[in-house]
Amino acid sequence: MTVSVHYFARLREELGRQGEEVALPGDSLTVGELWRHLHQDAPPERLMAAVNQEQASLETPVRDGDEVAYFPPVTGG
Repeated sequence: MTVSVHYFARLREELGRQGEEVALPGDSLTVGELWRHLHQDAPPERLMAAVNQEQASLETPVRDGDEVAYFPPVTGG
């Protein structure tokens, strides 16, 4: 399974990259499992995500060819 992963805002700065193409074993993971696979730790508190440009939770399935985006919570005022 291959997915495209993108990082936005503070995450991009902290990780030092905009994204990556990732080849993974198996045919399905969740958004949270993908984060743990890539970063070897639990997702940051209040991490937001999207799969194929639709808002997703950490339990959303990720499948071959998907585009996954991770970004910190957005605040406004």
